[in-house]
Formats: sequence, C-alpha cells, structure tokens
Amino acid sequence: MAGIWGRRKREQEELAAHDADLARRAEQALVQTDERIRSTSDELDFAEAELGASLTADLRLALAAVRTHMREAFQLHQLNHDEIPDTPEELRTRNARIAQLCDWAQDLLDEKTSVLAESVAKVRRAPEVIAQVRADAAALSARIPQTGDAVARLSARYAPSAMSQIAASAAEAEQLIAFATHGADVSERRRAAKQNEEANLALETATEATRRASALLDAVEDFEIEALRAESTLAEVVADSRGDLIAARTAPQTPAVAAAVTALQEALEALSPAGSPGDPFAELSQLRAANTALDEAIATARYRAENPLPSIPQVQHAIDDADRQLGVARGLIAGHRGWIGADARTRLAEAERLRVDLADLLPAEETREEALAAARRVAHLASEALQLAQRDIDSSRPQDDGWGGGGGWGGGRRGGGGNDIASGILGGLVIGSLLDGMFD
Repeated sequence: MAGIWGRRKREQEELAAHDADLARRAEQALVQTDERIRSTSDELDFAEAELGASLTADLRLALAAVRTHMREAFQLHQLNHDEIPDTPEELRTRNARIAQLCDWAQDLLDEKTSVLAESVAKVRRAPEVIAQVRADAAALSARIPQTGDAVARLSARYAPSAMSQIAASAAEAEQLIAFATHGADVSERRRAAKQNEEANLALETATEATRRASALLDAVEDFEIEALRAESTLAEVVADSRGDLIAARTAPQTPAVAAAVTALQEALEALSPAGSPGDPFAELSQLRAANTALDEAIATARYRAENPLPSIPQVQHAIDDADRQLGVARGLIAGHRGWIGADARTRLAEAERLRVDLADLLPAEETREEALAAARRVAHLASEALQLAQRDIDSSRPQDDGWGGGGGWGGGRRGGGGNDIASGILGGLVIGSLLDGMFD
C-alpha cells in the first residue's frame, strides 16, 4: 500500500509541476504576443507610408484577426484570476488554450511580416533597381542591330514558316526596351511624388519588360542552333526512311502498309531541294510521323501474319455457344432461386455483363480477337454458374430419413432429383390423412 500511495503522490506532484509550468508559459506567451501586436502595428504604419495600402492589406487583416483572438486569451487569463475558485482541470484547459492562441498569433504575424519585409526591401532597393533597368535597357539596345542582321541572314536560309517565330524579334525587343526605360522614368517620378504604390507597379513592369526583351533576343541566337540541329536530325531520318521503304517490300502487303509507304514517299518528295530555303522543323515533324506510321503498319502486318485474325463466323459461333450456355444456366437458376447461392449468381451476372459488349466488338478487325476471347469467357462463366447452381441444388435437397428406404413403409427404392421431392410430399400427405383418421 505504501508503494501505491507513494506512486500516486509522485504523479500528483508531477502534474502540479506541469500545471505550474503551463501557467508560467501561458502568462509569458500572453505578454510576448501583446508586445508583438504593438510592435507589428507600428511596423504596419511605417510600411503603409512606404508601400501603400494595397501592399500592406494582408498584414492589416492578419493583425485584426490576431487582436480578435487575443481578446479570448485575455478573457481566459482573467477567469484564471477572478474570485471564483477553479479546479486544476479548468486552469489547465484555459492555460493550454491561451498558449495555443498565442502560438497561432505569433506564427501568423511571422508569415505576414516576412512577406512584407521582402516588399519593403524591394522598395528600398528601388533606386538600385531603376539603375539596373536602365543599364539592362542600354545593353539590350546595343544588341538590336546584331539581332536584325542575324534575322536577315537566317531568312535567306530558311522558309518564312520557320522564320515566323523570330522574324519580328528585333522590332518587338526594341519596343519592350523603350517601354522599360519609360517605366523606370515613371517609377522615379512617382516615388518623388510619394506615390509609392504606383511607383512600385511601374518598376515591376519595367523589370518584366527588360526580361522579355532579353528573351526575344536570346531566342534569335537559339533559333540558329536549333535549326542546325533539326537539319542534322532530318538527314538521319531521311536515311532511315529510305531504308524502311526498302524493308517494306518484304513485309506483308496489306492495305495499311501500302498506304503508309505512299505517305512516306510523299513526305520524302515534299522535302525542300538542297540549297533552297526550307523549314527543317516542320519537315522533320512530318517525315518522322510518316516514318513512325510505316513502322507501326509493318509491325501490325507481321503480327497479323503470325496470328491470323479470327473470322466473323468463328467469333459468331463462339457467341452462339456462349448464349446457349447462358440460357441453360439462366433457366436453372431462375427455376430454383431459393436454393442458389451467391457464387453461382455472381458467375451468371458477370457472364451477362460481358455478353452485353460482344455485339459492338464483333465487326471491327481491331476488336475481333477481343470479341472471341470475351465470348469464350462468357461461356466459361456460364458453365461455372451452371456447375455451382447444380451443386447448390443438390446440397439443398431433402436427405433420406428412412421413410422411403427399402426397409420402410414404402418398400421401394427412392429415386433421385425431383422424384425425392415428390415422394416426400406424397408421403407427407398419406401420413397426414392417417393421423387425421386416428383422431376423428
């Protein structure tokens, strides 16, 4: 007993120490969070003056939500120190809630102030960013003549369809550079007029304009490299396609193979002559598609030669056989519904479900093999349903109880199947009439 009481005392002391620590942490969290709200409110005022109302709206809403929830925390703390006595459980619950609310408030303010700090840093770096925008615009402007010369040189080598993606790059980049320079000027003027929100927007658009202008000029340089790579790949695909045309002569001559051969020959003939402007990107795509189509047609023809397609009469015969077995199974189960278990019913239901789709699978060559396999599956399931149903019927029939045996009153041999049932019914009628006569 002393050990039990000692253990309980230790547990009570540990719980009391835990409650005291929780109360201290709740009070500290309450003070720290209240101070955080006050300091964040001051930060918000400075940020609004520097950034404007729209960029600080998230922090303002978060601060309002925190103040609302902290009123609950202060109310709980007041309940802990009023004149009404509280149980340890009540104090523990309130202090835990206070700590939870304070943690939530601190986390929310951390998240929103970190985002705001990035915006403030960006605004304070505005003079530096404006200078960078102007420097980038000057550097990009110096690339415009070189880009124009590159476009003119490439236009003599490639067709207009290939050049469409970069033909206007120099002009578009020049417009974006002018827009970026103008945006930097607007941002500077708005900042001087204390219109910080508009200044930030103008600076962001100017920065984006220089990024897009740089991408346009880079695309011209990348185009030349990609075009040369496409030409090299096109030469390889041409050689491969000619080899495929030779190989197609020994493949099974099906209509699909003949059509694919014709399409590939037309794609080869449509290639731009050597020395004339062409579109290596489009020609490569068209030739590769025709080459792939021929490969697939040959593979299909060879597979079909090794695996002949079943004829429609063959598939229809399998469907008819499945229907016959379905009919037998369906009739047996319908005639003995009270005796049939779940296994037989499940096989029959699955067979009927598969049978519904057979008519749609039969005509098309692509699905004829699937139709044959499905028909055989239906027949197999129907056969299983029939066997399971017969098993259920046999197990549900009345067993021989001696009345109809060779030594019983009937004196004859009991038959099987329905005769057993009929004999049982007739025997019951005879016995019933005898008993009725005895008690008349």
